[in-house]
Amino acid sequence: MAGCRGSLCCCCRWCCCCGERETRTPEELTILGETQEEEDEILPRKDYESLDYDRCINDPYLEVLETMDNKKGRRYEAVKWMMVFAIGVCTGLVGLFVDFFVRLFTQLKFGVVQASVEECSQKGCLALSLLELLGFNLTFVFFASLLVLIEPVAAGSGIPEIKCYLNGVKVPGIVRLRTLLCKVFGVLFSVAGGLFVGKEGPMIHSGAVVGAGLPQFQSLSLRKIQFNFPYFRSDRDKRDFVSAGAAAGVAAAFGAPIGGTLFSLEEGSSFWNQGLTWKVLFCSMSATFTLNFFRSGIQFGSWGSFQLPGLLNFGEFKCSDSDKKCHLWTAMDLGFFVVMGVVGGLLGATFNCLNKRLAKYRMRNVHPKPKLVRVLESLLVSLVTTVVVFVASMVLGECRQMSSASQVGNDSFALQVTSDEVNSSIKTFFCPNETYNDMATLFFNSQESGILQLFHQDSTFSPITLALFFVLYFVLACWTYGISVPSGLFVPSLLCGAAFGRLVANVLKSYIGLGHIYSGTFALIGAAAFLGGVVRMSISLTVILIESTSEITYGLPIMVTLMVAKWTGDFFNKGIYDIHVGLRGVPLLEWETEVEMDKLRASDIMEPNLTYVYPHTRIQSLVSILRTTVHHAFPVVTENRGNEKEFMKGNQLISNNIKYKKCSILTRAGEQRRRSQSMKSYPSSELRNVCDEHVTSEDPGEKEDLLQQMLERRYTPYPNLYPDQSPSEDWTMEERFRPLTFHGLILRSQLVTLLVRGVCYSESQSSASQPRLSYAEMAEDYPRYPDIHDLDLTLLNPRMIVDVTPYMNPAPFTVSPNTHVSQVFNLFRTMGLRHLPVVNAVGEIVGVITRHNLTREFLQARLRQHYQTL
Repeated sequence: MAGCRGSLCCCCRWCCCCGERETRTPEELTILGETQEEEDEILPRKDYESLDYDRCINDPYLEVLETMDNKKGRRYEAVKWMMVFAIGVCTGLVGLFVDFFVRLFTQLKFGVVQASVEECSQKGCLALSLLELLGFNLTFVFFASLLVLIEPVAAGSGIPEIKCYLNGVKVPGIVRLRTLLCKVFGVLFSVAGGLFVGKEGPMIHSGAVVGAGLPQFQSLSLRKIQFNFPYFRSDRDKRDFVSAGAAAGVAAAFGAPIGGTLFSLEEGSSFWNQGLTWKVLFCSMSATFTLNFFRSGIQFGSWGSFQLPGLLNFGEFKCSDSDKKCHLWTAMDLGFFVVMGVVGGLLGATFNCLNKRLAKYRMRNVHPKPKLVRVLESLLVSLVTTVVVFVASMVLGECRQMSSASQVGNDSFALQVTSDEVNSSIKTFFCPNETYNDMATLFFNSQESGILQLFHQDSTFSPITLALFFVLYFVLACWTYGISVPSGLFVPSLLCGAAFGRLVANVLKSYIGLGHIYSGTFALIGAAAFLGGVVRMSISLTVILIESTSEITYGLPIMVTLMVAKWTGDFFNKGIYDIHVGLRGVPLLEWETEVEMDKLRASDIMEPNLTYVYPHTRIQSLVSILRTTVHHAFPVVTENRGNEKEFMKGNQLISNNIKYKKCSILTRAGEQRRRSQSMKSYPSSELRNVCDEHVTSEDPGEKEDLLQQMLERRYTPYPNLYPDQSPSEDWTMEERFRPLTFHGLILRSQLVTLLVRGVCYSESQSSASQPRLSYAEMAEDYPRYPDIHDLDLTLLNPRMIVDVTPYMNPAPFTVSPNTHVSQVFNLFRTMGLRHLPVVNAVGEIVGVITRHNLTREFLQARLRQHYQTL
């Protein structure tokens, strides 16, 4: 029996040792950020913090408000509009830079290789042509991988990280100047290197970095360049500018300013208002205008003509004049579009599932190894992709008849431009005159040219060619997304979906005999279906595709297709960006909670084990608190000694209108100490609310008028209570959960700033003698405040006292312990909060709620505990 048990322990992949894994609670897994093997999910990590979007209305801020008038307010607003315009212009210029060099390198590469192929097709030296193509692609991809080694956060599209930032999560390094430089040059090399990636996704990240950095007029990468620019020194302003920059990135990528605005609204920002909408739209228009102006002038030599609104242009959809039966789409086609949406959702769910497994494999087997392994993986993907593209173009293609020259009339300049670009990208490898190689035309071009071929090439593509192209592109794009290079997913998904849509059109026209079908429309719907199945965007993606096609009649079919694709894909898994957010363990807050979560109250999910400071605290206590905790905010409290006589009654601990069993608290305290020692973390306590139990009757003589107490204490100065004491692990539970009157909230950054600048007074002096800091001095080190561990303690007198009351937020948002979770969630997410104190009816703080207490995984764990106690 013992041998059988040993073998089970060895064979079971759940356990590191017998029974150890099963004993861990879901909360412990949440704290550790480990994988929950039952669902193979990674739970949110605790090292992510929220942005300080809520204003801290303290004395320095009130001094600024006193000096404000309407004139200064209008000047501040005018500066904000100028910054928004500058962000849009700079984002457009970044897109112009990337597009120019991608085109330059791509034309150079394909020009050399195509000349070699044409020469070697006669001499039989195609292997030399393959080596030339490998030389170009491997060199470009190697440079892209090196840039990611310099700044790892530059890998991928950056959309998941920006989505987290707009959701209110502080992702380290995501909006730094070095990240922007590595992202721009990295995506330039990765796209030119022939990988199945796009430059449109990284443009969104690049725009967000421009939006975050430009209003600051300073950077860690350029320390010597600093300007005395007193505006926008808060997370609140930066997050608004990041919203504008992300929207400008979408507008520059697709020429879709309205779609960019909706993208920021739909995919990220939890706080929104009418004024921000106008600024974001203006920023998007500025980016589109800038990119269009310069691209049209550089490419066509006609400055001011505005012919190329975005990096990716779908061209103008129009039936051939010679085909009188052709219609862009009919009512009957809507049925086919719905079916294509279902298939696109299934394909997108399959793509996401495979990519998620690949990402987890990389996290376990590639990322822990030396960084050179990531470069080798990128080079391997580039090698395989290059060989597949070359061999498929030379061997698997079919020679198809070219369409007549009358396929596109000259009555429209846009149509003529599209026609010229389509015709110039046709490849005739190993094909006789008046024919072209359909596989080489798709593979041996830039991805944008391939999309235009599928949208506007009147000549037919072989169904076998389209099917092979789709399968090869699907597999390679899935393998590529997630390697250590900057990479976007929009263009590969559009190209893959366009091949699927064109295949459906060929089948309907050739085998069913539906002659009215316009192949370009079905290619567009296929692209929308597959892209929608992968990213699961609905409103913004619909508008982006409509603006890219410049055809409003496509609005209904695109919207129907995207909705069906999203619903179908959501039945199986999440969108690709949400999957990668989950893999990073970021505590992202959804739009709303599930219905059954309203069975929980604020007291069920709050953190009751508080670390707090007194209004007047000695420096040694503050340093001890800051060095021994990882909390980013601390309640400012005084002890409520008027309620101490009601503190203990028998075996019941009564605190803050919530009654707990003393034995349960003591048992849980021992469990906390054990877990703290083993996990090196600060787990949340699980005090259970047992308010429904019988409350012991009180002697009428012991009752006090609580309202009268509150009125008496309302204007009482903060007492200088126990300045030498701070919360300690050695405290008893009665000391730890004593009644505490809540006065405000102060941030870790504020406390460290006070210590660094020597804001304190001696015991023999009055607190009025303490130096005062202005709002500008408090925000001078933003956004990277000094760390408490870098503080030179020899410069501080530990017996000095710090009065924190002028710098705390005396009126933060608070909730009652009995508030339903849905109300707590809506308040926290809508107002962009970082900490939400839970305060009872007599002004005593009973706990604090943070972002981690509102994640889906945490709420589900608490709901399971709620059911167990029923």
